Amino acid sequence: MPELPEVEVVRAGLERHVLGSVIESVEVLHPRPVRRDHRGSTGFVAALVGQRITAVRRRGKYFWLALADGDALLGHLGMSGQMLLHEPGTPDERHLRVRFTLVTPEARRLEMRFVDQRMFGGLVVSAGGADLPTEIVHIARDPIDPEFDDDEFVRRARRRTSAVKRLLLDQGLISGVGNIYADEALWRARLHGERPGDRLTGPVLRDLLGHVRAVMGEALSQGGTSFDALYVNVNGESGYFDRSLDAYGQEGEPCRRCGTPIRRVAFMNRSSYFCPACQRPPRASPRRTGAR
Repeated sequence: MPELPEVEVVRAGLERHVLGSVIESVEVLHPRPVRRDHRGSTGFVAALVGQRITAVRRRGKYFWLALADGDALLGHLGMSGQMLLHEPGTPDERHLRVRFTLVTPEARRLEMRFVDQRMFGGLVVSAGGADLPTEIVHIARDPIDPEFDDDEFVRRARRRTSAVKRLLLDQGLISGVGNIYADEALWRARLHGERPGDRLTGPVLRDLLGHVRAVMGEALSQGGTSFDALYVNVNGESGYFDRSLDAYGQEGEPCRRCGTPIRRVAFMNRSSYFCPACQRPPRASPRRTGAR
């Protein structure tokens, strides 16, 4: 699934190319991507035609195009969604689901295409959502947001008994950190993902936040992480941060720090990757085992 860096790459690409454009027409080629819009496909189209795009914003893994009337086109890429920009007449992608024809401020036409093979992603028109769609108000700010509150994150994390990796994936606590970047940040911080939040100190959590920001910043600079052709930017180009991964997907490879083979374990229907020497698992707590 595209994570924060991948979605930010898409957001930034849209901002460069579609800001100020007017939506001339919308064609819904498959109804599933707009299934959450109560208007249905016809109403979805009617709510967008003639609207001017005034901003392109993001919170966590959601992005939205703010519209001149105060509404927003809210999107999530799901597992395989792509937002691509093409000149009109470019051959359609096999999994093209929604086509937007835009007229740019320079009076040229541009197609914005929502392509989604697995169709777990989606689009919805959010009424009054230009600043922040009501559909995502429950999602916390992400760690590269200038208004992210480090002190509040540390306070809340230290009150939780959940494992620290689960805390990093809790979108109500900190958004945008997915499985890949959680494993990478924990490896850099030398923390095992099962360490409980209430057994970590403030300085340790602040150090972890620093590593989260660092790994995301590096991924952004390299266009994100692409393991296959499903994640691409608006120009259809893949990111290449996967070449820099230290833990995620590296099972059996020697740890770049100590040489111990990286280990993989099952985690929430996914996998966690870590170095068993650098990231030692937590010792059992008497309070948790029932010992006296």
